Amino acid sequence: MEQQKWTTVVKSDSGINMDLKGLKNCRDLILLFVRRTFVAKYKQTVLGPAWAVIQPFFTTVVYSVFFGNIAGLGASGVPNFIFYLSGTIVWTLFANCLNETSHTFTGNAGILGKVYFPRLVMPISTAVSQFIGFFIQFTFMLIFMVYYLITDAGLKPNIYILMFPLVLIQLAILGMGFGMIISALTTKYRDLAMVVGFGVSLWSYCSPVAYDMFSRSQLAPGSTFYSIYMLNPVTPAINIFRYGFLGSGDVDWLFYGISWVTTAVVAVIGALMFSKSEKTFMDTV
Repeated sequence: MEQQKWTTVVKSDSGINMDLKGLKNCRDLILLFVRRTFVAKYKQTVLGPAWAVIQPFFTTVVYSVFFGNIAGLGASGVPNFIFYLSGTIVWTLFANCLNETSHTFTGNAGILGKVYFPRLVMPISTAVSQFIGFFIQFTFMLIFMVYYLITDAGLKPNIYILMFPLVLIQLAILGMGFGMIISALTTKYRDLAMVVGFGVSLWSYCSPVAYDMFSRSQLAPGSTFYSIYMLNPVTPAINIFRYGFLGSGDVDWLFYGISWVTTAVVAVIGALMFSKSEKTFMDTV
């Protein structure tokens, strides 16, 4: 009689086991969850994926009118609309990765409690699905970029555009890392879920989304608060994105390196906390 050979063995383990080998074999499952996440987001909506453009468009209009024209916090040398649009879509990618990943355990308890697969599949697929909406928004931004380039409105795209994929990957990993930390903590402390949206909104005002930090004397290079402000890991990433596509601002490689170190640390801590919580979350969710 031929002996049966098992491809997967599920067993109790009190330690931390992220099952990276199993994760590698779940590429198709990740793609399936990516599709499910994107479709579910716009299902039963009249405008569907058009909301991916409508939301950043109106946010950009509000920023342009109130922060750019009334408060005078806009960019110098480039149109306010494209300046705010570029910052908004990059920030939205990060914020969506964080917000959506933070609900992994509480929002998917029904699936996670019935079938086994490497749990890291869920936050990874959630983060990857956010790129679909981002590229819809990015295409929208490129249309305005072409218009401003034709009208010679001061845009100066440069070689730093090549940093574009790296910036996006970093922000997705950073958002997913923070999201996994929050997801692990909310299995026991539900109050944290109530403040995530509020905290992310406050964070956006601590990042160069609604204003140009280089035109503010308090935040420009050499100022008192410059180093403190640049320790925000999102700030160098947004600056590189804007500088590459618009020629606005500057690039600080030291703080961008620190930003990547912060991203790596947050991602590792998030993965460890997530893997530890996955063993007991069904008892508390």
